[in-house]
Amino acid sequence: MAAHIEGPQWRRFAAASARYGAPPPTRPGDYPALWEWSVQNPARFWRAVWDYFDIAAATGPAPGDGGVLADPTMPGAQWFPGVRLNYVDQVLRHGSRGGAAVIGIDEDGTRTVIDWAELPGRVGAVAAELRRLGVRPGDGVVAYLPDIAEAVIAFLATAAVGAVWSSCGQDYAPEGAAARLGQLDPKVLFSCDGYRFNGRWIDKRADTAELAGLLGEPAVLLLDGEDYRTIAARPATPEVTPVPFDHPLWVLFTSGTTGRPKGITHGHGGVVLEHLKAAVLHADLGPGDVFFWQTALSWMMWNFRVGGLLCGATVVGYSGHPMYPDADRLWQLVADEGVTYFGTSPGQLLASRKAGLHPGRQHDLSRLRALGSTGSPLPADLFEWVTAEVGEQVEVSSISGGTDVVTAFAGGTTGVPAVPGELATRYLGVDLHSWSPRREPLIGEVGEMVITAPMPSMPVRFWDDPEGKRYRAAYFDHEWEDGPAPGVWRHGDWVTVTDRGSLVIHGRSDATLNRHGIRMGSADIYEVVEGLDAVTEAFVVGIDGPGGAYWMPLFVTLADGHDLDDALIDTIRTAIRTRLSPRHVPDDVIAAPGIPHTRTGKKLEVPVTAILAGHSEVSMDPRAIDRPDLIDWYREQGRRHTWT
Repeated sequence: MAAHIEGPQWRRFAAASARYGAPPPTRPGDYPALWEWSVQNPARFWRAVWDYFDIAAATGPAPGDGGVLADPTMPGAQWFPGVRLNYVDQVLRHGSRGGAAVIGIDEDGTRTVIDWAELPGRVGAVAAELRRLGVRPGDGVVAYLPDIAEAVIAFLATAAVGAVWSSCGQDYAPEGAAARLGQLDPKVLFSCDGYRFNGRWIDKRADTAELAGLLGEPAVLLLDGEDYRTIAARPATPEVTPVPFDHPLWVLFTSGTTGRPKGITHGHGGVVLEHLKAAVLHADLGPGDVFFWQTALSWMMWNFRVGGLLCGATVVGYSGHPMYPDADRLWQLVADEGVTYFGTSPGQLLASRKAGLHPGRQHDLSRLRALGSTGSPLPADLFEWVTAEVGEQVEVSSISGGTDVVTAFAGGTTGVPAVPGELATRYLGVDLHSWSPRREPLIGEVGEMVITAPMPSMPVRFWDDPEGKRYRAAYFDHEWEDGPAPGVWRHGDWVTVTDRGSLVIHGRSDATLNRHGIRMGSADIYEVVEGLDAVTEAFVVGIDGPGGAYWMPLFVTLADGHDLDDALIDTIRTAIRTRLSPRHVPDDVIAAPGIPHTRTGKKLEVPVTAILAGHSEVSMDPRAIDRPDLIDWYREQGRRHTWT
């Protein structure tokens, strides 16, 4: 890989890839031309990515386009046939570097550091123990852990063996964890005694024992136990098993709000290429960077953050409540660790603003050069708040992707100016478009987000889906107005592609507000309503009723000291009418005891819409919901509604 240099890495990549036809970066604004080339020539682009990063492989790709993309048909595109490699080799090539590879921060301030120099020996020791326990390539190894440094070692050791990793946080109850992890029939379970959260110690010893029973009694390795400490204290030369390009690296689970959680399986090679591309060519990460994304082992952003190791960056994890003891907690961490790229959520930024924080004045954030946000669209006013209160030098990157591809489809790209409220670029190699119901490409209009060419990190398959039925149903079996488009990935988001090539995400297309024939994503309403000081969180859905009737209630939770009186309701409705659309003023504004989310923080718009509509067949897994006690309350709201 080329050395980290001044200026965005995508420009250096373009220059190095001229032999594959990449347009020369003659001007700082040449990113659109590079993107266009990358999607029109996928085999050449991904060959260029392979060569630029000098991928370590036991067996490299064959010559020609067929050595990269043997079959472009979706689903089931065949990438890099015959290639054998391992994710871990891409990480350990940085083992001779000085300084920290992984840093873990506990809520009480305890700091765990694993240096680059000790990383290979730690990985080798744990991998040897896994092999001693009978783990072989293709076997399942699972984790029930908080976001601690040793979790990274456990994952890398699993991947080194060629086993398949899956994980979830200890906030899951045993049954909820087992519904996911049990699908892998694991031979080993990594866990620990518990974690600190919101000033309390949460003991998970009994839950770990129960989970082990539900999983069929795999071997249990406690990462804070004496046995593990003995293993870790005996470093061993890592034995890394080469595997095929599409050999399963990990299984990530959908939120599982309805029915059995779907296991999305990604391969070693696709993740290596995609994460190097995203981390280096878009986030401009490299040796010397400190990469912190506040996340959990249940969320794909943990997997994405580990990818910072692929390019030699230091990765930082935090186990604890992001607002404990106050809203300033993560900003203090960013300052203390000299973080250069901080990943967070709109919710954390909104809480910081409402708490009256001035992070750039209260802390030394001089090393911070970029802030990423995902989970939901980042409103324009929070872009502006970051610039004003965190630092003008900080590039703001609103990112949209998903568990489906364990990366981003679009987001900020270093060196490409961002417009507040927009995602600056479609990522390289992502052939993303906005389509009308008749499959017409749209510019400047809201349409369905589609991907029209394969990506290496698209799922190898869904776990336990041998015929691929669930995989096709999830992304490809959509009836457009003029018929099916079986080779096109429909993601389920409403998106506008601007004439500048940037994007605006409007929310999920399957939870779209379609009032009076005018479509609007819920995210647009959240941006307006959640910006009010009196409102903590908002939740809006649209329900079709008899005779063409339509009910659009808005549920809100309120900040301390505020009541939902007539004055506040009028303020909310006026804000939506004047700042958004008079067509999308809610029919009712209702104070709610809470907003239900998946365990990864997504609002349960689709199933709650069905519940409010009175659909009795809605199947919801309470283990996948942060507040399952709220569901009956919402069901009652649907019963009380009178259609007129």
